[in-house]
Order: sequence, then structure tokens, then C-alpha cells
Amino acid sequence: MLPKNFVRPCVLLLLREHPAHGYDLLERLEALGFSRDDPGRLYRALRALETDGLVHSAWERSETGPDRRMYELTRRGMETLHAAASGLEQTRTLLDSFLTRYGEFADLGGDRRHARHAR
Repeated sequence: MLPKNFVRPCVLLLLREHPAHGYDLLERLEALGFSRDDPGRLYRALRALETDGLVHSAWERSETGPDRRMYELTRRGMETLHAAASGLEQTRTLLDSFLTRYGEFADLGGDRRHARHAR
């Protein structure tokens, strides 16, 4: 299960790598755990990010197909991405601690033969 609103920092990260249009972002989000089944989630996030001043978009003309809206990260978006990454790093530290302690009693890898049981 992905963290709530995880799509926002993911989109910021992808746009930090390079400006992109929605379909490209939708494809690249798959590597970060998102399904392409709900493109509306991406476009709602993009609109919200633009409203918040974290991304900027402009129409790009295409000679081979329809015009498309290209999105790019703003300076404020870069700062927000950095803050989100710092928060996720803190969360990862807490999760690692939890899973290490939980691993003393159960094997999350599916092999329960070697797991210790609480008494």
C-alpha cells in the first residue's frame, strides 16, 4: 500500500528528472508503484500541483499528433520535493525499525518455520 498522497512527490520527482506530458508521467509512475488504471488521479494531482505553484504547464505544439500540455517543476516545486524526500527518509527509518523488531517474531518473507513466536 502506498502512502497517502504519494503521487504528489512522485510526480515532482519525475518532473525534476525532466519536463514531461501527462501520458509520459503516467507511464513512468508505474515504476513507482502506480497503476495506469486511474489516469484521473495523475491529472487531478497535476492540477493541484499547478494551483499550488509547484509545477508549471504550457501547451506544446506537435507536428505528428495532437498538441499536448507539458509540465515542468518550479523552484517552489523543487523545495517541496526536497522536503517530501526528507520526510519519506524519516518514515523509512521508522519503518525499518518497526520491521526489524517485528522480524524477531515473524518472517515477512513467507518462511514462518524460522520465525520466533511471542509467548
